[in-house]
Parts: sequence; C-alpha cells; structure tokens
Amino acid sequence: MGYKIGILDQSPVIEGLSNHDILQRTVQLAQKAEKWGYERFWVSEHHNSQDVLGSAPEVLIPYLLAKTNTIRIGSGGVMLQHYSPYKVAEAFQVLATLEPGRVDLGVGKGPGGLPLSTRALQYGTVNTGKDFEERLTFLQQVLNGNIPADHPLAGIQAIPKPPKQQELILLGASPNSSRLASKLGLTFSFARFFNSDDRSLIEAAKDYRENHKDGHFILAVSVIAAPTTEEAKQLAGIQQLVKIHLASGRVLTLQNEEAAEKFGKESGEEYEVKVHEANFIAGTPAEVKEELDRLHQQLNVDEFIIHTPVKDDKARLRSFELLSPLSLFKEKESVTL
Repeated sequence: MGYKIGILDQSPVIEGLSNHDILQRTVQLAQKAEKWGYERFWVSEHHNSQDVLGSAPEVLIPYLLAKTNTIRIGSGGVMLQHYSPYKVAEAFQVLATLEPGRVDLGVGKGPGGLPLSTRALQYGTVNTGKDFEERLTFLQQVLNGNIPADHPLAGIQAIPKPPKQQELILLGASPNSSRLASKLGLTFSFARFFNSDDRSLIEAAKDYRENHKDGHFILAVSVIAAPTTEEAKQLAGIQQLVKIHLASGRVLTLQNEEAAEKFGKESGEEYEVKVHEANFIAGTPAEVKEELDRLHQQLNVDEFIIHTPVKDDKARLRSFELLSPLSLFKEKESVTL
C-alpha cells in the first residue's frame, strides 16, 4: 500500500457516561486500533472544554502505552507555547526509554483553549506566545543533543537518553507551518479537519515536498464511514468550521460559534466570527478509500490521521472498524489478484 493510517482521538464527551467511562473508551479504542492495524493513535490537548476530555496528553499517553503493545502512541499535540521545551523533552525521553520506537511527540502552535485557560496555564510566567519557532528549535536541539556552544543553556541534557529517539512532529494548518517543518527537517502533519481551505493545503504540501524531499507528510482528515453512503452522510450532517478573526491578526478555529464568541470576549480585542463549510469525507469504506487514494496521489501523502467528530459513539467506533487498514488493504489485494 502507498500510505498508512492512524487515529486522532479527543476523548469526546458522551451523554450518559461518566468522565471515567469516557476516558476508558479512549483506552479501548487504542486497543482496538492496534488490533485493526492502525499505525498511530494520537490524543489531543484541549483545555477547559465541555466537549472533549483530552486535556493532558502527557498523562494519557503513558497510560495508553501501558495498555497496548505495538501501536505508536503520541500527542496530537502538545501545545508548546504553554510549557518549557526542556521539560517536554524530559517527559518524552522517559516515555521513549520505556517504550522505544512507539512514542510520537506531536507539537502544536495553538493555545488548545480560550484565553482564560491560556492565562491559567501560563500563570506566573512571562510569555507572549510569539516565540514558537525558538521554542520548537530548542526542543529539537535538546532531543538531539546538539545545542550550540554559544546557546545560554549549552551543555544541558534531557535525561534519560532513549535507545531509539521518539519522532518529533510539527502539527499545523498553514503553509507557514509546513515551511517551518521543512526548515527544521521535521515530519509535518497538516490538520485539514482544522482548515478546510484546500488552497492552503496544496500550497503547504508543495512547499514541504520542495524543501524537504525526504520528509514525511501526514494529512489529518475528518472521516466517517458507514455501510451505505446515505447513512454516512446522515451521520456527518452539516459539518462547519468556526473561525474567529482577531484585530491583532490572529485567526483561530473553534468548536462552535458559542466558543468563538466566548474567545472573542475573553481576548479583549475586536473580533469577527466566520463560519465555513468543513471538508468531511463521508461514505462507504470503498468510497472513503477512493478519496484517500486521490489525496495520496495528488499531494504525495505518506500517512493519514483519521478524526471522526460525530455524536453517535457506536457509529464512530464502527467507522474506525470499517476503515481498519487490515481490511481496507486486504480487500484491495484480493481485487488485484
């Protein structure tokens, strides 16, 4: 096969289930994903949310590693603006030492929440959120043990050193992010489920391939599969992306209009909320695979991360099973023969 498939799970809130049960659903999904042949299982970082419980990937990841055996487990991702790059490096060095070859360190630029949670995370620190490239560069240097001699922290090491280095992945949704990933020689994951503007996607993929020919390009997409096209489209419903445009020039994507309005008010800036139609792949397994094949060919995608933001928990789980790489590509091979 030409590409691999992984899963992004945000531990979505399910009506009628306790928080304990919801997080256990994430554990069970990771175990099933391993059984079904998925390459990776990522968990997200969202703060002060009423919709998802994935607030601390650095805590959930080791639990998932302990409950699985072979699948790669990682962050989708750590919001680096809130944390010391050195401490992030230490935490993931420990994980990679415990489980060599199974740990992904996905890093994102966004806040992962509204201004109130950002202030809470950065309480007592001085951080404008404008030094992301510097933080990411230092994180990479610490992990690789090649901090320049003239750096103020030259000589610092993140202990322990794992037998196999974890993969450092930049998550983003813009050509600027792809250019930063290629500049640093990192794997890049474009969040199409976060940015439905395919012009940005095409530009980002093109820039990444031109500037980092040996790089690994991952595309994170919103997907729902069902036995029939009609059911899949019904489950998908009308999917929208809500973006808030701040007077300072920042543009952020929120879960819904209510969250966007709340963000605007907490930001203290003038703002405008715009609603866009989301790119959501919905269909039978064969139809979904056909679209993934098309994107793979068009953009030279090495790997897909599947995100399935639908309310129906049983249908969501069934979708992941229907898209099991073991069955999808086995089916293809049998047709070829």
